[in-house]
Amino acid sequence: MTLLIGALTVGLILSLLALGVFISFRIFEFSDITADGSITLGAAVAAVLLVHGVHPVIATAAAFFAGTVAGTLTGIIHTRFGINKLLSGILVMTALYSTNLHVMGRSNVPLLDRRTLATQAEHAGAWLFGSTADLRVWGWDVAMRDATMLVLALTTAATVGLLIYVFFRTNLGTAMQAAGDNPQMIRALGVNVENMIVLGLAVSNGLVALSGALLAQYQGFADVQMGIGMIVWGLASIIIGEALVGVRQLGLIITGAVMGSVLFRLLVAIALRGGLNPNDLKLVTAVFVFVALVLPGLVTRLTSRRRRQAEAQ
Repeated sequence: MTLLIGALTVGLILSLLALGVFISFRIFEFSDITADGSITLGAAVAAVLLVHGVHPVIATAAAFFAGTVAGTLTGIIHTRFGINKLLSGILVMTALYSTNLHVMGRSNVPLLDRRTLATQAEHAGAWLFGSTADLRVWGWDVAMRDATMLVLALTTAATVGLLIYVFFRTNLGTAMQAAGDNPQMIRALGVNVENMIVLGLAVSNGLVALSGALLAQYQGFADVQMGIGMIVWGLASIIIGEALVGVRQLGLIITGAVMGSVLFRLLVAIALRGGLNPNDLKLVTAVFVFVALVLPGLVTRLTSRRRRQAEAQ
Protein backbone atom coordinates (compact mmCIF):
# COMPACT_ATOMS: atom_id res chain seq x y z
CA MET A 1 0.00 0.00 0.00
CA THR A 2 2.86 2.36 0.78
CA LEU A 3 4.36 1.70 -2.66
CA LEU A 4 1.03 2.44 -4.34
CA ILE A 5 0.43 5.67 -2.43
CA GLY A 6 4.01 6.81 -3.05
CA ALA A 7 3.67 6.12 -6.77
CA LEU A 8 0.36 7.98 -6.93
CA THR A 9 1.79 10.95 -5.05
CA VAL A 10 4.89 11.25 -7.22
CA GLY A 11 2.79 10.75 -10.34
CA LEU A 12 0.47 13.59 -9.34
CA ILE A 13 3.40 15.87 -8.47
CA LEU A 14 5.06 15.16 -11.81
CA SER A 15 1.75 15.75 -13.59
CA LEU A 16 2.57 19.45 -13.13
CA LEU A 17 5.70 18.77 -15.17
CA ALA A 18 3.54 17.03 -17.79
CA LEU A 19 1.17 20.01 -17.93
CA GLY A 20 4.12 22.35 -18.38
CA VAL A 21 5.55 20.22 -21.18
CA PHE A 22 2.07 20.08 -22.72
CA ILE A 23 2.02 23.87 -23.08
CA SER A 24 5.42 24.06 -24.75
CA PHE A 25 5.23 20.85 -26.79
CA ARG A 26 1.58 20.71 -27.87
CA ILE A 27 0.62 24.38 -27.98
CA PHE A 28 3.80 25.75 -29.58
CA GLU A 29 5.46 22.56 -30.89
CA PHE A 30 8.49 23.68 -28.89
CA SER A 31 10.67 20.82 -27.65
CA ASP A 32 11.82 22.74 -24.60
CA ILE A 33 14.79 21.02 -22.98
CA THR A 34 14.79 23.81 -20.39
CA ALA A 35 12.46 21.59 -18.34
CA ASP A 36 15.39 19.41 -17.26
CA GLY A 37 16.97 22.43 -15.61
CA SER A 38 13.78 24.15 -14.48
CA ILE A 39 12.59 21.27 -12.32
CA THR A 40 15.92 21.29 -10.49
CA LEU A 41 15.82 25.07 -10.25
CA GLY A 42 12.42 24.91 -8.57
CA ALA A 43 13.65 22.29 -6.13
CA ALA A 44 16.85 24.25 -5.42
CA VAL A 45 15.11 27.58 -4.80
CA ALA A 46 12.47 26.03 -2.56
CA ALA A 47 15.02 23.98 -0.62
CA VAL A 48 17.36 26.90 0.07
CA LEU A 49 14.50 29.14 1.19
CA LEU A 50 13.13 26.39 3.44
CA VAL A 51 16.56 25.89 5.02
CA HIS A 52 16.59 29.60 5.83
CA GLY A 53 13.21 29.36 7.55
CA VAL A 54 10.97 30.81 4.84
CA HIS A 55 7.34 29.69 4.94
CA PRO A 56 6.79 26.65 2.64
CA VAL A 57 4.04 28.37 0.64
CA ILE A 58 6.26 31.37 -0.06
CA ALA A 59 9.21 29.11 -0.91
CA THR A 60 7.06 27.11 -3.33
CA ALA A 61 5.72 30.27 -4.97
CA ALA A 62 9.27 31.58 -5.35
CA ALA A 63 10.22 28.33 -7.08
CA PHE A 64 7.38 28.85 -9.56
CA PHE A 65 8.54 32.37 -10.39
CA ALA A 66 12.14 31.19 -10.74
CA GLY A 67 10.92 28.72 -13.34
CA THR A 68 9.08 31.46 -15.22
CA VAL A 69 12.35 33.41 -15.43
CA ALA A 70 14.11 30.38 -16.95
CA GLY A 71 11.31 29.92 -19.48
CA THR A 72 11.34 33.62 -20.33
CA LEU A 73 15.06 33.45 -21.06
CA THR A 74 14.54 30.51 -23.40
CA GLY A 75 11.75 32.36 -25.18
CA ILE A 76 13.81 35.54 -25.54
CA ILE A 77 16.82 33.66 -26.89
CA HIS A 78 14.60 32.03 -29.51
CA THR A 79 12.38 34.95 -30.50
CA ARG A 80 14.71 37.92 -30.13
CA PHE A 81 17.98 36.36 -31.26
CA GLY A 82 16.62 33.85 -33.78
CA ILE A 83 18.22 30.83 -32.15
CA ASN A 84 16.77 27.41 -33.00
CA LYS A 85 14.05 26.19 -30.58
CA LEU A 86 15.92 23.10 -29.46
CA LEU A 87 19.23 24.91 -29.12
CA SER A 88 17.62 27.72 -27.10
CA GLY A 89 16.41 25.20 -24.53
CA ILE A 90 19.75 23.43 -24.45
CA LEU A 91 21.60 26.70 -23.83
CA VAL A 92 19.40 27.66 -20.88
CA MET A 93 19.36 24.11 -19.48
CA THR A 94 23.18 24.03 -19.58
CA ALA A 95 23.40 27.40 -17.85
CA LEU A 96 20.90 26.28 -15.22
CA TYR A 97 23.13 23.43 -14.10
CA SER A 98 25.74 25.89 -12.82
CA THR A 99 23.00 28.22 -11.60
CA ASN A 100 21.44 25.46 -9.53
CA LEU A 101 24.79 24.63 -7.97
CA HIS A 102 25.26 28.28 -7.02
CA VAL A 103 21.74 28.48 -5.61
CA MET A 104 22.17 25.38 -3.43
CA GLY A 105 25.84 25.96 -2.65
CA ARG A 106 26.41 22.20 -2.94
CA SER A 107 25.07 19.28 -4.93
CA ASN A 108 22.44 18.17 -2.39
CA VAL A 109 20.29 20.01 0.17
CA PRO A 110 18.49 17.81 2.77
CA LEU A 111 15.10 18.88 4.09
CA LEU A 112 14.23 16.09 6.50
CA ASP A 113 14.39 18.34 9.59
CA ARG A 114 12.80 21.41 7.97
CA ARG A 115 9.25 22.67 7.85
CA THR A 116 7.86 21.86 4.40
CA LEU A 117 4.48 21.48 2.76
CA ALA A 118 4.74 17.76 3.53
CA THR A 119 5.17 18.35 7.26
CA GLN A 120 2.42 20.97 7.27
CA ALA A 121 0.08 18.56 5.50
CA GLU A 122 0.96 15.93 8.11
CA HIS A 123 0.20 18.34 10.95
CA ALA A 124 -3.10 19.29 9.32
CA GLY A 125 -4.02 15.63 9.06
CA ALA A 126 -3.09 15.01 12.68
CA TRP A 127 -5.28 17.96 13.73
CA LEU A 128 -8.16 16.76 11.59
CA PHE A 129 -8.09 13.18 12.88
CA GLY A 130 -6.93 14.09 16.37
CA SER A 131 -3.94 11.75 16.23
CA THR A 132 -0.62 11.18 14.46
CA ALA A 133 -1.22 7.43 14.28
CA ASP A 134 -1.35 5.59 10.98
CA LEU A 135 -4.64 5.57 9.13
CA ARG A 136 -6.51 2.38 8.35
CA VAL A 137 -7.49 2.36 4.66
CA TRP A 138 -9.21 -0.74 3.25
CA GLY A 139 -7.43 -2.90 5.78
CA TRP A 140 -4.00 -1.36 5.17
CA ASP A 141 -2.00 0.85 7.51
CA VAL A 142 -1.10 4.14 5.83
CA ALA A 143 1.27 6.66 7.38
CA MET A 144 -0.31 10.04 8.09
CA ARG A 145 2.39 11.83 6.10
CA ASP A 146 1.85 9.66 3.01
CA ALA A 147 -1.93 10.02 3.12
CA THR A 148 -1.96 13.78 3.62
CA MET A 149 0.71 14.36 0.97
CA LEU A 150 -1.35 12.33 -1.50
CA VAL A 151 -4.35 14.57 -0.80
CA LEU A 152 -2.17 17.68 -1.20
CA ALA A 153 -0.72 16.43 -4.51
CA LEU A 154 -4.17 15.53 -5.83
CA THR A 155 -5.60 18.90 -4.82
CA THR A 156 -2.68 20.78 -6.39
CA ALA A 157 -2.85 18.82 -9.66
CA ALA A 158 -6.62 19.31 -9.91
CA THR A 159 -6.36 23.03 -9.15
CA VAL A 160 -3.55 23.65 -11.63
CA GLY A 161 -5.33 21.63 -14.32
CA LEU A 162 -8.52 23.65 -13.77
CA LEU A 163 -6.61 26.94 -13.89
CA ILE A 164 -4.94 25.95 -17.16
CA TYR A 165 -8.30 25.02 -18.65
CA VAL A 166 -9.84 28.33 -17.58
CA PHE A 167 -6.81 30.27 -18.80
CA PHE A 168 -6.98 28.77 -22.29
CA ARG A 169 -10.66 29.78 -22.45
CA THR A 170 -9.76 33.45 -21.95
CA ASN A 171 -8.91 35.83 -24.80
CA LEU A 172 -5.22 35.68 -23.90
CA GLY A 173 -5.21 31.89 -23.74
CA THR A 174 -7.08 31.61 -27.03
CA ALA A 175 -4.58 33.97 -28.65
CA MET A 176 -1.76 31.83 -27.30
CA GLN A 177 -3.28 28.68 -28.81
CA ALA A 178 -3.80 30.46 -32.12
CA ALA A 179 -0.19 31.66 -32.07
CA GLY A 180 0.88 28.04 -31.90
CA ASP A 181 -1.61 26.71 -34.44
CA ASN A 182 -1.48 29.46 -37.07
CA PRO A 183 1.07 32.21 -36.37
CA GLN A 184 0.52 33.92 -39.74
CA MET A 185 -3.19 34.35 -39.14
CA ILE A 186 -2.90 35.56 -35.56
CA ARG A 187 -0.10 37.96 -36.54
CA ALA A 188 -2.41 39.45 -39.17
CA LEU A 189 -4.92 40.10 -36.38
CA GLY A 190 -2.37 42.23 -34.55
CA VAL A 191 -1.16 39.71 -31.96
CA ASN A 192 2.57 39.61 -31.22
CA VAL A 193 3.41 35.93 -31.73
CA GLU A 194 6.86 36.29 -30.18
CA ASN A 195 5.39 37.61 -26.95
CA MET A 196 2.91 34.72 -26.89
CA ILE A 197 5.77 32.23 -27.21
CA VAL A 198 7.73 33.89 -24.40
CA LEU A 199 4.67 33.94 -22.15
CA GLY A 200 3.85 30.31 -22.94
CA LEU A 201 7.37 29.14 -22.16
CA ALA A 202 7.37 31.17 -18.94
CA VAL A 203 4.16 29.50 -17.73
CA SER A 204 5.39 26.11 -18.90
CA ASN A 205 8.66 26.26 -16.99
CA GLY A 206 6.94 27.82 -13.99
CA LEU A 207 4.80 24.69 -13.71
CA VAL A 208 7.86 22.49 -14.17
CA ALA A 209 9.68 24.34 -11.38
CA LEU A 210 6.57 24.07 -9.17
CA SER A 211 6.67 20.32 -9.72
CA GLY A 212 10.32 20.28 -8.67
CA ALA A 213 9.60 22.26 -5.51
CA LEU A 214 6.84 19.86 -4.45
CA LEU A 215 8.93 16.82 -5.32
CA ALA A 216 11.85 18.05 -3.22
CA GLN A 217 9.59 18.67 -0.23
CA TYR A 218 7.98 15.24 -0.56
CA GLN A 219 11.26 13.37 -0.99
CA GLY A 220 13.04 15.43 1.65
CA PHE A 221 15.94 16.71 -0.45
CA ALA A 222 16.91 18.66 -3.56
CA ASP A 223 19.66 17.29 -5.76
CA VAL A 224 21.40 18.89 -8.72
CA GLN A 225 20.97 15.70 -10.77
CA MET A 226 17.24 15.26 -10.18
CA GLY A 227 16.20 16.89 -13.46
CA ILE A 228 18.06 14.59 -15.84
CA GLY A 229 15.66 13.09 -18.38
CA MET A 230 12.55 14.75 -16.95
CA ILE A 231 11.55 16.12 -20.36
CA VAL A 232 11.16 12.51 -21.49
CA TRP A 233 8.91 11.84 -18.50
CA GLY A 234 6.72 14.76 -19.51
CA LEU A 235 6.49 13.60 -23.11
CA ALA A 236 5.67 10.06 -22.01
CA SER A 237 2.88 11.33 -19.77
CA ILE A 238 1.36 13.37 -22.59
CA ILE A 239 1.53 10.48 -25.06
CA ILE A 240 -0.03 8.04 -22.59
CA GLY A 241 -2.69 10.58 -21.67
CA GLU A 242 -3.65 11.20 -25.29
CA ALA A 243 -3.91 7.47 -25.84
CA LEU A 244 -6.17 7.16 -22.77
CA VAL A 245 -8.62 9.94 -23.66
CA GLY A 246 -8.49 9.40 -27.43
CA VAL A 247 -9.68 12.92 -28.33
CA ARG A 248 -8.10 16.34 -28.69
CA GLN A 249 -10.53 18.38 -26.57
CA LEU A 250 -8.65 20.70 -24.22
CA GLY A 251 -10.23 19.58 -20.97
CA LEU A 252 -9.75 15.90 -21.75
CA ILE A 253 -6.16 16.43 -22.89
CA ILE A 254 -5.33 18.17 -19.60
CA THR A 255 -7.00 15.35 -17.68
CA GLY A 256 -5.19 12.82 -19.82
CA ALA A 257 -1.80 14.40 -19.08
CA VAL A 258 -2.44 14.03 -15.35
CA MET A 259 -3.67 10.46 -15.80
CA GLY A 260 -0.71 9.64 -18.03
CA SER A 261 1.78 10.86 -15.44
CA VAL A 262 0.14 8.81 -12.69
CA LEU A 263 -0.09 5.69 -14.86
CA PHE A 264 3.51 6.05 -16.01
CA ARG A 265 4.70 6.35 -12.41
CA LEU A 266 2.70 3.26 -11.48
CA LEU A 267 4.31 1.34 -14.34
CA VAL A 268 7.75 2.47 -13.15
CA ALA A 269 6.97 1.45 -9.56
CA ILE A 270 5.74 -1.96 -10.70
CA ALA A 271 8.86 -2.45 -12.82
CA LEU A 272 11.15 -1.51 -9.92
CA ARG A 273 9.20 -3.77 -7.58
CA GLY A 274 9.54 -6.54 -10.15
CA GLY A 275 13.34 -6.34 -10.09
CA LEU A 276 14.24 -3.69 -12.65
CA ASN A 277 17.72 -2.31 -12.05
CA PRO A 278 17.30 1.39 -11.12
CA ASN A 279 20.31 2.15 -13.31
CA ASP A 280 18.25 1.03 -16.32
CA LEU A 281 15.26 3.23 -15.53
CA LYS A 282 16.15 6.11 -17.86
CA LEU A 283 16.97 3.68 -20.67
CA VAL A 284 13.65 1.88 -20.27
CA THR A 285 11.84 5.23 -20.15
CA ALA A 286 13.46 6.35 -23.41
CA VAL A 287 12.59 3.05 -25.10
CA PHE A 288 9.01 3.29 -23.88
CA VAL A 289 8.59 6.81 -25.26
CA PHE A 290 10.08 5.70 -28.58
CA VAL A 291 7.61 2.84 -28.82
CA ALA A 292 4.73 5.11 -27.84
CA LEU A 293 5.68 7.56 -30.59
CA VAL A 294 6.12 4.92 -33.29
CA LEU A 295 3.26 2.57 -32.42
CA PRO A 296 0.28 4.80 -33.39
CA GLY A 297 1.69 5.41 -36.87
CA LEU A 298 2.50 1.73 -37.27
CA VAL A 299 -1.02 0.72 -36.27
CA THR A 300 -2.47 3.26 -38.73
CA ARG A 301 -0.35 1.92 -41.59
CA LEU A 302 -1.26 -1.69 -40.82
CA THR A 303 -4.94 -0.80 -40.65
CA SER A 304 -4.76 1.05 -43.98
CA ARG A 305 -2.93 -1.86 -45.60
CA ARG A 306 -5.53 -4.36 -44.42
CA ARG A 307 -8.32 -2.09 -45.65
CA ARG A 308 -6.75 -1.86 -49.10
CA GLN A 309 -6.27 -5.60 -49.24
CA ALA A 310 -9.91 -6.13 -48.26
CA GLU A 311 -11.07 -3.69 -50.97
CA ALA A 312 -8.85 -5.39 -53.55
CA GLN A 313 -10.49 -8.73 -52.81
